[in-house]
Amino acid sequence: MAMAGLYRRILPSPPAVDFASNEGKKLFIDAIQAGTMEGFYKLISYFQTQSEPAYCGLASLSMVLNALAIDPRRKWKGPWRWFDESMLDCCEPLEKVKAEGISFGKVVCLAQCAGAEVEAFRTSQTTVDHFRQFVKRCSVSDSCHVVSSYHRGAFKQTGTGHFSPIGGYHAGSDMVLILDVARFKYPPHWVPLALLWEAMDTVDEKTGQRRGFMLISRPQRDPGLLYTLSCKHESWVGVAKYLMDDVPRLLKSEDVKDMDGVLSILCASLPSDFGKFIQWIAEVRRERDGGTGISEEEKGRLAMKEELLKQVQDTDLFKHIVDFLSSTSCCRRVAVFGGNENLHDIAASVCSQGLEILSGRSGTSGCSCCRETCLKCVNGSSDKPLTVLSATIVNGKNEEKVDMLVPQSLMKLCCGAPDPNNCIRTQPAGSNILTALLLALPPETWSGIKDVKLLEEMHSLVLMDNLPAMLQEEVLHLRRQLYLLKKCQENKVDEDLSAPPL
Repeated sequence: MAMAGLYRRILPSPPAVDFASNEGKKLFIDAIQAGTMEGFYKLISYFQTQSEPAYCGLASLSMVLNALAIDPRRKWKGPWRWFDESMLDCCEPLEKVKAEGISFGKVVCLAQCAGAEVEAFRTSQTTVDHFRQFVKRCSVSDSCHVVSSYHRGAFKQTGTGHFSPIGGYHAGSDMVLILDVARFKYPPHWVPLALLWEAMDTVDEKTGQRRGFMLISRPQRDPGLLYTLSCKHESWVGVAKYLMDDVPRLLKSEDVKDMDGVLSILCASLPSDFGKFIQWIAEVRRERDGGTGISEEEKGRLAMKEELLKQVQDTDLFKHIVDFLSSTSCCRRVAVFGGNENLHDIAASVCSQGLEILSGRSGTSGCSCCRETCLKCVNGSSDKPLTVLSATIVNGKNEEKVDMLVPQSLMKLCCGAPDPNNCIRTQPAGSNILTALLLALPPETWSGIKDVKLLEEMHSLVLMDNLPAMLQEEVLHLRRQLYLLKKCQENKVDEDLSAPPL
């Protein structure tokens, strides 16, 4: 008995050429011999079918991120780190994407938040000749990939707006291979590049903006080694508005004379949930996944975190912030940057949240609690000690041991004595976080300071050129996140895809 529903579609040909047809095979072989299919091998290795009818943008992005071997730095299932559509939820709720799809601008936002380098172009911003040059550039390399946003109608296909990666280029016929992520509907197919341009040069009715394409590549190093911004907590809209709009206005309205005055204005009205907006990236693992030791990969990441923390703490801005946060007059106003928690309290919270993520229960109503924590030191690279804080997490009748890998610099910030049971705070643990945040704010944030000498001092403290290269990358990553989050907040991410000011 025939079942209700649809089983695939017949690919309209022309204008498309089925990848598996004789003509499609010939185009493929010719393109391989011409060297314009280099990106295909990585993409086909991670080719996937979108899991929901409206997930074409998420499927295309997760496929490209995996092809570029970008580490998501969070677990997918079991011990495995892997990009999946379900993990691409920081710029648009998955339920909304499932119901309405996702815009071009939000996919660009997701790609950057996931750690990729992105160049995005609407058809109104470039030409078909430039598009052809970009396609050729990516077709002879496996280090960048093109994701196209187009309207299916140009190919006589059913449906409207769609996303898919471009898998290769045939110069002789000027055709591109579309690796259609809706594999339940249409197979991979070749189409004329000029016709794909026409399909992209259409208006998305929901945003009023033209479609386009993006070039996605792997950054020189993984960004966000220490810090990340999150829009998952409901307070992020207010925090982003405070940092980007209110702080510049307050600095302009007040007559501040010194750095303490600047920091007082910043912290006086800081939203109470600020700590959920900017967080340091914890290294959390199940004890059974990590074994008894620390892998070379984990040692390497911790060593980079150590170096980055040292660079933060070597800045003059950090020294100002430590002095300010250590003063008794400001303790109550900046409890969000440390409060009275010691490292064990922080670890209990982080490990509980970490286990929820590892178990795929993040955001659920299930209640986990930490029964105990213990500290142990192991040898790192060059025999430098590394700190592992283990916790036993209880959820109902189940309990599991979880490890949190802690850079030594964070230990020194949280503990004034070697004995972890005697954690005496010598300087607020949030001073490094606040330093990174202030460095990440747009340069024009400080332009309202009226005192000329103070303005010069502030510009010198936050000047990007004065920072080491690794710290520059970290700061720029946070700045991009903040910029994109503000665009999302204002619903302008589809209007302005330009990079934030440096």
